[in-house]
This record gives sequence, C-alpha cells and structure tokens, in this order.
Amino acid sequence: MKEKEIDLNKILAIRNKVILDKPLIHCITNHISINDCANIVLSVYGQPMMAEHYKEVSDITASSDALAVNLGNITDDRMKSIMISGKRAYEEKIPSIIDIVGVSCSKLRLDFAIDYINKCKPSIIKGNMSEIKAIFGLDIKSKGIDVNDEDITSDETLNNNIFIVKSLALKTNSTVVSTGAIDIISDGKESYIIKNGCKELSRITGTGCMLNVLIATYLSSRDIINSAILGTVVIGISGELSKSTKGTASFKIDLIDNISTIKDEDILDKIKISVVK
Repeated sequence: MKEKEIDLNKILAIRNKVILDKPLIHCITNHISINDCANIVLSVYGQPMMAEHYKEVSDITASSDALAVNLGNITDDRMKSIMISGKRAYEEKIPSIIDIVGVSCSKLRLDFAIDYINKCKPSIIKGNMSEIKAIFGLDIKSKGIDVNDEDITSDETLNNNIFIVKSLALKTNSTVVSTGAIDIISDGKESYIIKNGCKELSRITGTGCMLNVLIATYLSSRDIINSAILGTVVIGISGELSKSTKGTASFKIDLIDNISTIKDEDILDKIKISVVK
C-alpha cells in the first residue's frame, strides 16, 4: 500500500546514505540481545560499538553518529553509563533513541526513563503501548515486559492510542514509536500507522532491541521521523519474508538475512503505511 502523501524516495535515500557513510552506532543494550543487535547494525552497513563502561562511554558517544540505549535487563552500572552517554549525545547534538523496556512493570525503570528523557532529550522514544502509556503518566501495571492485552493497538483502540503517542511526542519534543501488530509513529505534528510484520516477531527474544539499533543506524542520517519509519518497515517486511521457516530458530536467522538483503523494490511493494489525518 503506497500513500501519495509519503515521500518514499526520501525514506529509501536514508538506506543508501547509511551504506555509503558506514556510520558508527554506539549501542548500550542488554546482554540478552547484544550480539544480535551488533549483527543488525552490521547487516545494514553500520559499524556497531557496544561499549558500556562508565569511564569510556562519554568519549565513545562523542565519536559516534548515533546513540541507542535500552533498559532491558538493567543494572546499576548500565544505568550510570546510559545517563552519561545520553547527556553527552545531547551536548554534542548526536541523535539518540531510548528503548523504554519494562517501564510499565518496574518503578525503577520508569523513574529512570523519565529522568533520562528530561535530562537527555532523546530524538526517539520507543516502546510497546503499555510502556508508552506508563511514560505518559497513565497507571499501567504489566506482567513482565510484554504489552497488556487491553493496551494492544487494534482497530478498536487505534484512535485513542494515536492520541496518546502524539501527545507524548508533543510533551517530550521527541518522535515516539509505539510497536505492536499495528505500529504508531508520531513527532507530534505528523502521525503514521504501519501494519507490516508478523506474529513470529514476538516469539523470539530481542526483536524490539534489534529494531531499536536498526532505527539508530538510520537515525545517523539525522532525518528523525523517516528513520523511525524506515527501521520499523524494514524489520516488519523482513519478518513477513521470513515467516515460512520451520521454527523460531530458523526464523531468527532468516530475519537477519532478510534485513541484510532487503531491496528498495521489496519496501516499495510491501510497505503498509498510512498518514493519520
């Protein structure tokens, strides 16, 4: 589905820029998915740097083209490093993204994420709809890091969830990415709905983390909302291309293969995106 209001050539140009520039992406992510995240950055021709020691992260961030941080499996040391890097990115005007993993089920993470957003002003805030609602200030309690059933974005909840995503974007002056079966992306001015993807993406560990660093790699272009759209669409379409595999392990391998080999024509043919009026 192609929408005349969306400049798809501008989105595709980001892919080509990354291939030419080979940007350095500083990723402070959890150890559950760190290897997959590094491979995702490499798969689209970025250069991953997974440094997290608090004595070096400021220098690493200052030399990078984008910063990705992730609250999964959080530790005291990683929280310290995330804040140091976030502040340095803000000072140096380096684009950044935070994945607010688990803020709907952990007061520690929620308080830290709000403090980080206030002090470091990330370019993009990414999370599932329960996590987005928690950051927005709604009283949400999740069981684990997955989205609550009542928060899932469906045709019935779409308008309300768009309002929350857009309102959080305006409140934080960040682009907000809400992930799920239906993805919502908004910078407070323009909002988009993306319906690419498949249920298998939720059956392997770390696909949200992979999306976070994928968006960060494209974010090195400094085209914030189009980078968010491109990363979300690429992983969604790559999932669709991989879902015929026999099980979750082969699906994961095919997913990374398809992210690394996806063509502009695949994106143009399979993208399912619309603009919210």
